[in-house]
Amino acid sequence: MTSTTPDRAALGAFLRERRGRVAPGDVGLPAGGRRRTPGLRREEVAQLAGVGVTWYTWLEQGRARNVSDQVLEAVARVLRLDDAERRHLMVLAGREVAVAPGPPPGVRPEQLAVLAGLLPYPAAVQTDAYDLLAANRAYRYLFDDLDARPAEDRNCAWLMFTEPRWRGALGDAEDVVLHNIAARLRAREPEHRDDPRWTALLARLRASSADFVRHWESYDVAGDGTQLRHYTSARAGRLDVHFQSLWLDRARGDRIIVMTPADDATAQRLERLDALVGAAPAVTTADDARTAGAAAR
Repeated sequence: MTSTTPDRAALGAFLRERRGRVAPGDVGLPAGGRRRTPGLRREEVAQLAGVGVTWYTWLEQGRARNVSDQVLEAVARVLRLDDAERRHLMVLAGREVAVAPGPPPGVRPEQLAVLAGLLPYPAAVQTDAYDLLAANRAYRYLFDDLDARPAEDRNCAWLMFTEPRWRGALGDAEDVVLHNIAARLRAREPEHRDDPRWTALLARLRASSADFVRHWESYDVAGDGTQLRHYTSARAGRLDVHFQSLWLDRARGDRIIVMTPADDATAQRLERLDALVGAAPAVTTADDARTAGAAAR
């Protein structure tokens, strides 16, 4: 683990973008006539946060140094930041603890046992960069055969943004899910500025997906939480599931993701899916897939 260093330029860009989303009426101010740009004026944020206009201007310009926690909290309150956005603000200001660069951690046997025990519900071990370290057979075959993918493609963000079968499974919710993926990556990226795995993933996504660029440049950030999602699986049909993240190591961002049925029909379809692929191992890891791929070649 290592402490983050402030990224004053990124902090200023984030504050400017968020200031543009807050209407005067949201914070009890009159509209004040025509405005050249949407959102609050700098002097309005400064006044509401109890800081000088010049100081706040420097903050947005990336020139302010030694910003206090009190000022950051006041600005976060004025800009109506939610928990994920506030955490992102603090990381950019150098207040949070970041993950040390390095390879993804291994998956322990007891974690593999949890994945197997969750069958017939799809479940996987995933990093905060969306790398898929292990999956049970329901998750493996949910959209296609995950283990047939090259090691560098075993990443949920990459698959959802670039692979037709995975993306097509999202149906009408495609844009919502893709936006959430980009927003989660945006939230955690400052903690991984020196991690080559993150740098490579984001560069690859930018080069390969115009939709990723569009969502990324919205500057939205998001945290984790249970979500109701609707998928269409080639093997299982329509699935209405509660998508959940169960933390393994919150500081690193490693988690077990699991999809539990939202209705009886989905539960029955997941049971049929598991029966259909029941000859496959209950759980496989990224290392298993790499070994099998090398043997096939």
